[in-house]
Amino acid sequence: MQFEEFVKRVSKLSNLDLPGQEAHYLMAPAERIQQLSALDVEQRKPREAGVMAVFYPNSKGETTLVLILRRTYKGVHSNQVGFPGGKAEAVDVDLEDTARRETEEEVGLKGADIRVLKKLTRLYIPPSNFWVQPFIGVVDYTPEFIPEEAEVAAILEVPLTAFLSDNSLIRRQIDTSYGSMIDVPAFQLAGHVVWGATAMMLSEIKWVLRQIDTF
Repeated sequence: MQFEEFVKRVSKLSNLDLPGQEAHYLMAPAERIQQLSALDVEQRKPREAGVMAVFYPNSKGETTLVLILRRTYKGVHSNQVGFPGGKAEAVDVDLEDTARRETEEEVGLKGADIRVLKKLTRLYIPPSNFWVQPFIGVVDYTPEFIPEEAEVAAILEVPLTAFLSDNSLIRRQIDTSYGSMIDVPAFQLAGHVVWGATAMMLSEIKWVLRQIDTF
């Protein structure tokens, strides 16, 4: 879809109710749902983070979403695909400010250039003990991405049509924090398997885009 048409359609996002867990759980294995239902999240005193789902026109004017492949490191999200974003810092006004700042740091896209269209449903991530607040945003030009070398192994540019296609939905056996070789629903995007919290947030994005019009 051409970006100009996309922008016209997503202008309706602000008035749309969110599905929340209903959409998240479409991309969550049963083991994760059971784990979440058994947790007293607030007692764990989770930290907060903000992430940004940024849509933009590629060089052909086609609507595209940016994701990142994180570098291999000693952490629970090592070598996983995610959104640009990260933990809240004292300098941030709010979590939208966090998502803008972290997006600029990780992929070189100026946070001030992002027009935020929708605050999505926050998601708790047990392995890292974070509440993550996602946002949908757009920029009206084709960015020149600059990956942050210490954290970002690759920048993944995902066409909107590929993301929304049912052909992007797969299942894989994956080692997770809650079990070995768990059957996991996932997206196949830009040559990578996208699962876990990122897939759950993508599920809500896909749901809201399909509600506002026929994509």
